[in-house]
Amino acid sequence: MSRNARMYYYTILGAIGGLIGWRLTESVGFLVRPNVYLSDLVLGAVVGLSIGFLIGLAEGLLSQSVARGLRAALISGLIGLVAGGIALPLSEFVFLRVGGQIIGRALGWAIFGALVGLADSISGGSQMWKGALGGLIGGGVGGALLELVRQQFSNPLLGKVAGLMLLGASVGLFTALIVTALSRAWLEVRNGKLKGNEFILDKFLREDAHAAIIGSNVMKSDIAIPDPEVAPQHARIKGAGQFFTLQDMSVGAGTYVNGRKIELHRLNNRQVIRIGKTELVYHERR
Repeated sequence: MSRNARMYYYTILGAIGGLIGWRLTESVGFLVRPNVYLSDLVLGAVVGLSIGFLIGLAEGLLSQSVARGLRAALISGLIGLVAGGIALPLSEFVFLRVGGQIIGRALGWAIFGALVGLADSISGGSQMWKGALGGLIGGGVGGALLELVRQQFSNPLLGKVAGLMLLGASVGLFTALIVTALSRAWLEVRNGKLKGNEFILDKFLREDAHAAIIGSNVMKSDIAIPDPEVAPQHARIKGAGQFFTLQDMSVGAGTYVNGRKIELHRLNNRQVIRIGKTELVYHERR
């Protein structure tokens, strides 16, 4: 998934999550209507679960792996459930305290977005603070849009639908945008089934971070390549604070950098890695 495609899918899936969240809230809302804060907690949790789950599915589209996509969606969905349960009652409280100003909604949903963005980083390759920052901005913008749209529509139902879709789209868009804009290192797949896809490496850069495994086994590798000539765990990328080293793990199949077979190699910008028949271009931004 290219950088532009990443933002597109995150935005679309976030909007769909908001739509599903609206539909689910219509089904469960009647259960808790007597208490406004309890109602907000339940409804916020439902919306958070829906938006978080759908945004998490983007990881599956990125890797073209159902298993990885479902894992990311479950993590993001569960954190989204908690985040939504916090965000909506909080936004209601602040909204009433400041006299019905939009800022109240924006602040509450900003916290929601930050937690959803954090969840996305846990299952992806970006540093957690970058995902949280993108989600924070997206949640704030989406929360403000949610309230504005609800005020503009004469039909409350349509206003709620449009507002929740904008909220989900905004969280997805800004999470992907900030993570992409601030990423320091990534791999671009140059050929094969995943041609054009990019895997962010930022959270693996620190010396004390675990290594990123490249291989064909989805459950045993951080970067899964669907290539029959790639070993289940073919190579490892280890961070050293300011640069990455690439180490062969293939036991005979070989790992190549710019056409030269390597055992252990320090990566430089724009170098081409070949494992099996797949070529990956290493990018770094300093």
